[in-house]
Amino acid sequence: MANARFEANRARIVQISAELFARNGYHATGVAELSAATTLGRGALYHYIGNKEALLYEICKSQLDRMNQFADELTLQPRSAQDRLRLLARALMRNIADHRAEWAVFFREYSALTGPGRDHIIAAREHYEGHWRQTLEQGVREGTFTVTPSLLVKGILGMFNYTYLWFDREGAVSPEQLADEFLDAILHGIVRR
Repeated sequence: MANARFEANRARIVQISAELFARNGYHATGVAELSAATTLGRGALYHYIGNKEALLYEICKSQLDRMNQFADELTLQPRSAQDRLRLLARALMRNIADHRAEWAVFFREYSALTGPGRDHIIAAREHYEGHWRQTLEQGVREGTFTVTPSLLVKGILGMFNYTYLWFDREGAVSPEQLADEFLDAILHGIVRR
């Protein structure tokens, strides 16, 4: 029971901190501001997070872990490359839509991490990109995709990742619909045939 309460409080702190970091920036947000927003004293705050960089690490890690878990589980399913690509895209777009603050912090601030935390985040990001790369390679083996430059994965992901700045999940297009539109443009192009 005490452990569940600790984790719930920690999750609340991470969420509030992500919103503050997304709005004000990691470096511009002080511990006093975090303490006020979470209604916890400095000592209690440190009890839950350790330090401010540990908090940044947790914000960045949480979404990467979530996306890697999804992609790892998807790898175990027998699916075509096109199906796998669509599921990866829809899951990523849904996650960005549901966790915009966390992604804003990740994309803008992860470079403030140091040491093993930074190394872990970079490795987790590369692991996730690897799922996309493997899916494109699977499509080549299946004969449905052409061989593409390895940097294409970064370009495709950039298309999705940038949406944290402008996508409105309450808008007329759902995250999954936008993912499908992006993929259709990639898979079929925009040139009239």
